[in-house]
Amino acid sequence: MKFTDGFWQRRPGVDALYAEEAYDVWAEDGTLTVHAPTRVIRSRGDVLNRAMLTVTLTSPLEGVVKVRIDHHQGAHRSPGFRMPGAVEGAGTAQVDDAGGTLTSGRLTARIAKGAPWRLDFEVDGERITGSGHHSVGYMTLADHASVAAEPTGATGYSATGLAPHRAYVHEQLDLDVGETVYGLGERFGPFVKNGQSVDIWNADGGTSSEQAYKSVPFYLSSKGYGVLVNHPEHVSFEVGSEAVERVQFSTAGESLEYLVFAGPTPAEAVSRYTALLGRPPRVPDWSFGLWLSTSFTTDYDEETVTSFVDGMRERDIPLSVFHYDCFWMREFNWTDGVWDERVFPDPDGMLRRMHDDKDLHVSAWINPYIAQRGRMFREGMEKGYLVKRADGTVWQWDQWQAGMGLVDFTNPEARAWFQDFIRTLVRQGVDAIKTDFGERIPTDVVWHDGSRPETMHNLYTQLYNEAVWEALVEEKGEGEAVLFARSATAGGQTMPVHWGGDNTSSYVSMAETLRGGLSLMSSGFGYWSHDIGGFEGTPDAGVFKRWLAFGLMSTHSRLHGSGSYRVPWAFDDEAVDVARLFTKLKLSLMPYLYAASVQTSATGLPMMRPMFLAFPGDPATQHLDRQYMLGDSLLVAPVMSASGTVDVYLPEGTWTSLLTGERVEGGRWVRETHGFDSMPLYVRPGAVLARGTRDDRPDYDYLDEVELVVYPGGPGARSVELHASDGSSDAVTVVSRDGSLTATGASGRAYAVREA
Repeated sequence: MKFTDGFWQRRPGVDALYAEEAYDVWAEDGTLTVHAPTRVIRSRGDVLNRAMLTVTLTSPLEGVVKVRIDHHQGAHRSPGFRMPGAVEGAGTAQVDDAGGTLTSGRLTARIAKGAPWRLDFEVDGERITGSGHHSVGYMTLADHASVAAEPTGATGYSATGLAPHRAYVHEQLDLDVGETVYGLGERFGPFVKNGQSVDIWNADGGTSSEQAYKSVPFYLSSKGYGVLVNHPEHVSFEVGSEAVERVQFSTAGESLEYLVFAGPTPAEAVSRYTALLGRPPRVPDWSFGLWLSTSFTTDYDEETVTSFVDGMRERDIPLSVFHYDCFWMREFNWTDGVWDERVFPDPDGMLRRMHDDKDLHVSAWINPYIAQRGRMFREGMEKGYLVKRADGTVWQWDQWQAGMGLVDFTNPEARAWFQDFIRTLVRQGVDAIKTDFGERIPTDVVWHDGSRPETMHNLYTQLYNEAVWEALVEEKGEGEAVLFARSATAGGQTMPVHWGGDNTSSYVSMAETLRGGLSLMSSGFGYWSHDIGGFEGTPDAGVFKRWLAFGLMSTHSRLHGSGSYRVPWAFDDEAVDVARLFTKLKLSLMPYLYAASVQTSATGLPMMRPMFLAFPGDPATQHLDRQYMLGDSLLVAPVMSASGTVDVYLPEGTWTSLLTGERVEGGRWVRETHGFDSMPLYVRPGAVLARGTRDDRPDYDYLDEVELVVYPGGPGARSVELHASDGSSDAVTVVSRDGSLTATGASGRAYAVREA
C-alpha cells in the first residue's frame, strides 16, 4: 500500500504525520517507552495541537524485540497472534543521556534521543536494520483518496477488495546493499520479495495469481533476522517498492505492532520465530508415503477406488494413503458429513476393508462451508452456529455451494458441534482430514464473540484448522494426527500438513508451485505438499513424470487432480515405472527423512529448506528458487523442462549423486540432462545418510532396518541421529580405522555402515 508520490510528495488526499524525534525515553520493568511527537519540540508552544506517537519496546522471548506504535492508545487494538512461547522478563531496559536500549539475548534495540528519529536493531553489537527519518508514520486519508497499488484512480487495495480506511500506521525498516527478503506466506510470484507489493489477505486465487491461500505477515532477511507484523488483519508490505531502501508495512487503525527476531543466521531467526508462535509437531510416519486421491469431479464408487488401489499394488507401486475428495458426500450437500449412499452404501465396511484388506490409511475431504441442502445447515441455523449478518440473519451466498453458510468457530458450541462431526469420521475409520478452503471469509458479518470482521478474515483459517486438529489429536493421539490443509496464517505451522492449492498442469506451474512452497518454508512452516501433475487440466505424460519425481522428493506426496484421474497408468507405461522408482526411493530414505522431521519439530527448521536458508554464507544461493535441500544432506533440483535439461547450483565441496554415485565438485553451476527416471539428487559433502533396508512401506523400524552410507568430504569421526516413530532414538558415531568403518550407537548397538 503506497502513500507517497515519489521521494518528496504524498499521493492526493494523503496526510502524513511522522515520528520526528525521541522526545523522552523511559525504562521500567523490562519496558522501554518512547514519546515521539510529530514535530521537533523547540519551544513550549510546539507541544500544542500536535499529535504524538508512543513507541513501546518489550521482549517476549530471548533474542526477540516487540515494538508497539500507538497514536491513540484508547482506540481498538488488534488481538495479534497467539504466542505460546512468550516468557516474562526476557529483556532488560536501560536509559542514559544518549537514549535507551532494550537488550534481549544477542539482540539490542537502541533508541537515539532527540531528532531525527532513529531506532536501530543490533545483533552482537552489529546493526542489522533500523527505523530512520520518516519511517514511523501516521497516515490519514481524505474521502476521495486512492491508495491502490497502482495509481489508476480506482479506490481499494489491489488484492482485498476493501475500501480504504481513514487512518493507517506504518513502519519502514532499512534494507542493506545486497539484502534480500523472503517469506510473507505461500506466494507463487518471484521468490525474492524485493520490489514487490504484497497484501496479507487470504484469497482463493490459485497458484497462477498474486493472491495467496496462506498469508503470513512474517518475512526473513538474508542478513539473518526476521520480522513479524503482529496483526491478523490486512497488512500491506512494500518491499523496496515504495521507499526502495526500506521494507514498509502498514495496517489500518491507530496502532501497529511488530517483532524483530535475531539470527544471526536466517535459520536461527526462523527457530526463534517458531519458538514463540509454535513449532511444527511430529507427523505420523505413514503420512510420508504416497497418497492417491479420487480426484475432484471424477466419477467414482467403491469399485473404482478398489480398482485404483489394486492397480497400484499389481504394478508394485507402494501406496500408503487413499484420499476421498468432495464427492464422498452427495452433491449440493457439502459439508454435511454423510456418505453418499448411492455410491457408498456401506461406508463403515468400506473403510474397514481399506484398513484391513488393503493395509491403507484413509483421508477425507471437508470444508467449513455448509450448503443449504445438507442436514448440517438446518441444524447449524437452528442452533445459531452459523455466521450472521448485522440484521441477525444467516450470512449466505451461492459461490462454491448453493446457499452455503459458514461455521462460526468463535462460538464454543459451534466449534464442539463441528468437532463431533470430525470425531464421527475418525471413528468410522478416517485417519487424516483434508481441510480445504477457509479463505473466502466475508467482512460484512457479525461474529459470536464480537471479533472484528477484518480480524477474522485471515484468522478464520486458524480457528477452523485448530478445531479439526484438536479433534484428531484427541482421537488419534499426539504424533498420529495429520491434516492436509490449504489455508493458513501465522501459527498455522502447528497443524500440519499444508499443500499448495490449485495449480495447473504445466512445467511453468511446477516452478510457481515450488516458489510457493519455498516461500512458505521461509515463513515458519515445516512440511509441505502439492498436487502431483497439477490440479487444473490433464498434464501430458512428460509433465506428469517430471512432477512425480518432484512430488516424491517433497516432504509429503499426493496424486490429485480436478477432472481427471492421476493413476500413473492413465498416462503411459513409463509413468508407472517412474512412479515405482521414486516412491521406492523415498521409502528407502525414510530413516533419513523421519530424522529430518524430528529436527523440524525440535527446531522449527523446515524439512524442505530454501538454499539461502541452508547456505547463508554463499551469496549465490540468495536467488535460487528451483532447488532446495530436503533435510540437512540432500539437494533436490526438479526437472522442469520437456528436454530434461536442468541447471543446478552446487555449493562448495564434493557432492555425490544419490542415483549414480558420480562425484561433482561444487562452488559452481552444473547443467545436466536427465531422463524421466532421473533428476539431480545430490548428497552433501561429508554426510552420513541413513538408508532403509526396505522400500515397500514408510512405517518400519528406522533403528533396525537401516544402513548408514558415508559420503566423502567429512572428518574422520562423524555422528548421526536416528529416530523411530515410537519416540526412541540413538546417537550413532561413525569411525574410520585402518580403512574400515564402524558405526556404534550411544545404546551400544552396532549398525551396518558402508562408504558411498
